[in-house]
Amino acid sequence: MLPLPRSLYADTARPAHPAPPLDGDRKASVAIVGGGYTGLSAALHLAQQGVDTVLLEANEPGWGASGRNGGQVNPGLKHDPDTVLRDFGPDLGARMVALSGDAPDVVFRLVEQYQIDCGALQSGTLRSAITAKGAAEVAASADQWIRRGAPVAVLDRAAAGRATGTGRYHAAMLDRRGGQVNPLGYARGLAQAAAQQGAAVHGGTPVTRVRKSGSAWRVETPTGTVTAEKLILATNGYTDDIWPKLRRSVVPVFSAIAATEPLAQAVVDQIMPVRSSLYEIGSITVYYRFSPDNRLLMGGRSVQRDVDHPDTLRYLIAYTARLWPTLKGVAWTHGWSGRIAYTPDHYPHIHEPDENVLVCLGYNGRGVAMSTAMGPQLARRILGGGIDMPVTTIKEMPFHALWRSGVAARVAYGRIKDALGL
Repeated sequence: MLPLPRSLYADTARPAHPAPPLDGDRKASVAIVGGGYTGLSAALHLAQQGVDTVLLEANEPGWGASGRNGGQVNPGLKHDPDTVLRDFGPDLGARMVALSGDAPDVVFRLVEQYQIDCGALQSGTLRSAITAKGAAEVAASADQWIRRGAPVAVLDRAAAGRATGTGRYHAAMLDRRGGQVNPLGYARGLAQAAAQQGAAVHGGTPVTRVRKSGSAWRVETPTGTVTAEKLILATNGYTDDIWPKLRRSVVPVFSAIAATEPLAQAVVDQIMPVRSSLYEIGSITVYYRFSPDNRLLMGGRSVQRDVDHPDTLRYLIAYTARLWPTLKGVAWTHGWSGRIAYTPDHYPHIHEPDENVLVCLGYNGRGVAMSTAMGPQLARRILGGGIDMPVTTIKEMPFHALWRSGVAARVAYGRIKDALGL
């Protein structure tokens, strides 16, 4: 089992719930591979209904992007509602929009129900435009959500400046459904809740092989096996080759975060008085928020490798000084990164590649809310019900072996465009 990477979350999150490695051979109704939000939420919602569920995670639950992300609980999918309806029709499309719009509430309801200590704050999300073109996109997106009754408002340039302490943004969309959590603390809380409901949650248990065994699925690990009637694969940006073609159906992209020392309350009040989470509309996404102890967490696309020190993230630190010159010279105490999964169409991918097998991955930067909301969806599907997302076949991406160099080139190009205001 790999140690938990150093991050602000690792230093401040609630303690991990015990998740001992699998020891020996056992049977279950459902086996889940992957201990991020998708797997943990599915395990919790299956266990709530009395389903004998075993979750297997190679490291600690929440070790991957679920414990390292920006902590932003964002509503919606990558695409706006009208686009979703165009792509999937008035029935499925409307259900997808409703599911994604309600996804943050799923998170905050679970936090309240299970009293998860994770610094949860439903303080809204600011989708902010750095160009006039982006401002038009913000206005169009807001209009689509407002027509559907969402608590959304458009902030003009002056209002966006008051909300963020910078004149950088042409406009912003405030979506009051969104918010923030300590993502590692949230993952640990989900693991505890799932275990308390009766799921077996095993860390330190990498899955080496899955294969059919009669009408069941046999999941093999170095310390034992699980033979289950049904199987869920929820490995997202850390997907390997245990299932044919799956790893090559998504692009793993590193996203990184740098964190400052705690800042004075007066500074926080000047920059972000309502403590919303913010992400920019640009060629390369930048996102930020304040932690409960007043540290600025500044995130964005990263070098395509693990990061363990803020000095590697000088571009984020320099951008911070551009937004707020008064923060130039502030001390940065942490820097880290993790892999998220992008899909070519920017929709989450749900597959049923064999009998009694479900796959769910690819949240395109909106994983905290959507992966949590997919838990009850997967549980319902396992129990024979419907699902409010399209179920598709696994498709390998052409030239997948070149993804690392391709992403690096795209990030460099995007930074240049954003710097020039294009």
